Amino acid sequence: MESTRREFLKKMTAASIGAAGLAVTSQAVAATGETSNRNTGDTPNQSVTGSAGNASATPQKRTVAKDDGKLKFGFIGTGSRCQEHINNVLAIPDTKIVAVCDIQKGPLERTLKHISQFNVPEPKVYTGDEHEFEKMLANEEFDCVIIASPWEWHVPMALAAMKAGVPYVGVEVSAANSLEECWDLVNVSESTGSHLNIMENVCYRRDCMAALNMVRQGLFGELLHCTCGYQHDLRDIKFNDGTKYSYRKGDKLLMGPEAFSEAQWRTQHSVMRNGDVYPTHGIGPVANCLDINRGNRFISLSAMATQSRGLHKFIVDNGGADHPYAKIHFNLGDIVTSMIKCANGQTVIVTHDTNSPRPYSLGFRIQGTEGLWMNDGENVYVEGQSKPHLWDKSEDWFKKYDHKLWSSLEAKAAEAGHGGMDFIMMYDLIDAIRNKKPTPMDCYDAAAWSAISALSEMSVARGGTSVDFPDFTRGQWIRRKPNFAI
Repeated sequence: MESTRREFLKKMTAASIGAAGLAVTSQAVAATGETSNRNTGDTPNQSVTGSAGNASATPQKRTVAKDDGKLKFGFIGTGSRCQEHINNVLAIPDTKIVAVCDIQKGPLERTLKHISQFNVPEPKVYTGDEHEFEKMLANEEFDCVIIASPWEWHVPMALAAMKAGVPYVGVEVSAANSLEECWDLVNVSESTGSHLNIMENVCYRRDCMAALNMVRQGLFGELLHCTCGYQHDLRDIKFNDGTKYSYRKGDKLLMGPEAFSEAQWRTQHSVMRNGDVYPTHGIGPVANCLDINRGNRFISLSAMATQSRGLHKFIVDNGGADHPYAKIHFNLGDIVTSMIKCANGQTVIVTHDTNSPRPYSLGFRIQGTEGLWMNDGENVYVEGQSKPHLWDKSEDWFKKYDHKLWSSLEAKAAEAGHGGMDFIMMYDLIDAIRNKKPTPMDCYDAAAWSAISALSEMSVARGGTSVDFPDFTRGQWIRRKPNFAI
C-alpha cells in the first residue's frame, strides 16, 4: 500500500488540483485567448438565445501567399489530438500546414518534431502570450483551421477564426459548454458565411456508419428509441501529471505548462459542473440516425445525476485519507442520465459515466419498429430475417451494409487513429473544402449536440425538471436534407 501511495503522490500534479479545488492557470492552457467570463451552464438561469457579438474578433489584413493549389491548414493547440489530425491531413494529397499555434513549449516542440517526419516544410510557429492565435489568424491565409485546445477555449477560437475570414473551421469536441456559446457558433457562422465543422470522429466509426446505412435503407423500420453515452473510466487521466509524455530534470518532473496531460484542464469540469459534460461521442451518431436538424430535432431534455463518490474514493484508495486532494468536493455526479424527446416522437437516453471502474462503452442502441442494433455485445435483430428471439452478430450485417466511405477508403484508413475513423472524418471534411460544400457536421450540429451539456446541468440543478431544447436552425430543420449520404 505504501508503494502505491508514493506512486500516486508522484502522479497527481499540483498544477491540476489544489487543496481547495482546481485552478486552470493561463500557463496551463494551450494556445488560448483570455479567460472567458461566459456562463458555463452550471446554473439554471442562463441565456438560451446567445449573441454573436459576445466574442468578436476584428478582421485584420493578412499576408496572402502565392497559391500553389494545396489546401492550407492551420492548427491551434498542439497536443496529441492535433498530431493525429496532422497525420491525416498530410496523408491526403495536395494539403499543407501553414502555421501552428500553442503557448506551451513542450507540446509545440513535440508537434514540430512530429511534422518533420513527413519531409514537408516546417510551418510557421506562433507562441508567446495568450493572444498568439489571433496574430496567426491575422497574418496567415488558410483554407481550414483546426482547433484542438481545452474545451473552454473552443468557442472563442472558433469565433475568432470565422470572423478572420477562414472559410472552414474545425473545432474539437465538445464544441461548446453553454447555451450562449452554442448560439455564438451558429450566429457567427451564419453572419460570416464560414463553415464550422464539429470534429466528432465517432460519427465515422465503421459500425456507426453501417448502422446508419441500415437505418436509411429501412432495415429497422421507423425509429422509436436510441441510447448512447460516454462511459469511460477516466480516473487515471483526471489525476495524471503527464509523466508518460513529459521529460524529467533529475528526479523532478516538470509540471504546469510542461505537463502534457488532460488533467491540466479536464478535471476542473468535474469540480465545478454537474451534468453531461461530454455528450457528443454518443449523441453524434444517434443524431445522424434520427436526422436531427434535418427533418427532426430535439425538443426537450430532463436529466438526473447520482451522488459523487468515484473521484474521492480514487484519491483515498491511492493517496490516503489525509491526502490534500481528499478535501476537494467534486460536483460531478458519477453517472448522469439525460432523456431527450424528439419532434418526430423518438426518445433518446444519454449516459455520462467517467468516474467509475468500468470497461469503455458508448452504449449504442438504435431501435425501430422492425429491429435494432446494440453495440454492447455487437448484436443485431431484424424481424423476418433474424431467427425469432435470437441475436445475429452485427459483423455479418455490417459487412453487407458497409458505408461507401469505408468500403472505398479502408486501405488508406488502416493506419489511422481510433481504428481509422479519424482519417475518414478528415477525408470527408477535405472533400467538402475542395468542393466548396457545407461541412458534414455543421454549426447547427455542433450547437445541438453540445447543448446537452448546458441543458443537463440546468435540469439536474432543478431536480430533473424538463427543459426546452433551443431550435438552433430557427425552423430550417423542417427542410434541411439528411447528411452522410449512403
